[in-house]
Amino acid sequence: MSARILVVDDIAPNVKLLEAKLTSEYYDVVTAMNGEEALKKVDETKPDIVLLDVMMPGMDGFEVCRRMKENPEHAHIPVVMVTALTDTEDRVKGLQSGADDFLSKPVNDTALMARVRSLVRLKMAVDEWKTRENTATQLGVVNENSSLMEEDATNANILVVEDMEFEIQKIKSTLEDNANKITVVHHGLEALQAAKEKEFELIAVSLNLQEEDGLRLCSHLRSNERTRATPILMIGSEDDMPKIAHGLEIGAHDYILRPIDRNELMARVRTQIRRKRFQERLRASFEMSLSMALTDTLTGLYNRRYFEVHLGKMLEKGNESQKSIGLLYMDIDHFKNFNDTYGHNIGDEVLKTFSKRLKDNLRSFDLVARLGGEEFVAVLPDTDVKTAHTIAERLRRSIMDAPFRTSYESPLEVTTSIGGVVIEAGDHTITEVLERADGQLYLAKNGGRNSVFFEDCGKLDPEEFRPQSRPILNE
Repeated sequence: MSARILVVDDIAPNVKLLEAKLTSEYYDVVTAMNGEEALKKVDETKPDIVLLDVMMPGMDGFEVCRRMKENPEHAHIPVVMVTALTDTEDRVKGLQSGADDFLSKPVNDTALMARVRSLVRLKMAVDEWKTRENTATQLGVVNENSSLMEEDATNANILVVEDMEFEIQKIKSTLEDNANKITVVHHGLEALQAAKEKEFELIAVSLNLQEEDGLRLCSHLRSNERTRATPILMIGSEDDMPKIAHGLEIGAHDYILRPIDRNELMARVRTQIRRKRFQERLRASFEMSLSMALTDTLTGLYNRRYFEVHLGKMLEKGNESQKSIGLLYMDIDHFKNFNDTYGHNIGDEVLKTFSKRLKDNLRSFDLVARLGGEEFVAVLPDTDVKTAHTIAERLRRSIMDAPFRTSYESPLEVTTSIGGVVIEAGDHTITEVLERADGQLYLAKNGGRNSVFFEDCGKLDPEEFRPQSRPILNE
């Protein structure tokens, strides 16, 4: 997963060190030596993350962060303060100014890369919703300019998974001061059950549970459809840093170290609640304002009109950011037979089930549309060849592996053919890209169907992408 990272520090060796570390992981690095230059670079380069030194002459890091977050165009860009300061008050001050996290000098490589990868994922999700909102604005259906820092962060439903009573009391008393409603459970199974019964805006998970692996619970929460988008705050100690780094890799959003400082806990919770509500507001604003003219009435997916506008914007964005885009062109195999044999009502049910499986097996920032009839397309932002192959094969299996249940007396066997391309940065037209993907779909249909063909590599080997079994939470 590539990203552009702005490194800001007034000491040249510090800049060079961070630049070398990040470049070795194939990130695109931009640098600035002071606050004014940093704000200019944010405007010019639109970074995915800012690593910001606190102690700088003139405008310090706190002020730079505050100005960024006041600008609606930049408020959603994650900021990580990099500092030698260890005072909790300074950390809280940074978090209150809008920073997403702190890294202490000398910077630990594991913590740095884990934090960067985690925040890049969050940034991508927000970027995608902002892109969709901009697309809708271009089509004249929504016009809203919102800011992350404007979000209220009080009165939230929070789930705490902890079995140490003294920690429970500290966490509860701290968070309840902000009018939050706290639910406490002691085990993973209790947490999963609570999440089924109530919608939470944050889940705090102890990594030091006496009878359970807290990290495994984080993995289950992230893979569970109901809690997939819920922020996870890990609670651990200094000795847990390898676990914390792994947790950030699998999708946890943030962490706090013991002994828990009340102010830092409150600041981190507010940041996550604010970010979640911001994403939800973008989603709600977009979905509520979207005209029916932009969606397919049968499946609820976007239609060709919306897809083409969105793809055009993604191609422009990919060219600017030098990031590749995956495009999948899909067709339900022998769909005419379903209509002819079972009737058009059953055919419509097949289309709706097919659409749902596509959505369920794509990432939150991917976009899927119905072009017409039994033809569908998916846009995969910031996706390399290997990831595009994996997603395409996962979609094919999701259709094939389970028969479709309709109002017909018995389940129906359905398969799909998929043609895929990965578009590298450059000048591309919508027509060109669609024709390339359609060409691969033609090869898949003429090569026996129920297969995936990609440009430059031909038919994918299904065995290469056979999914691994998921670990089961101990009962």
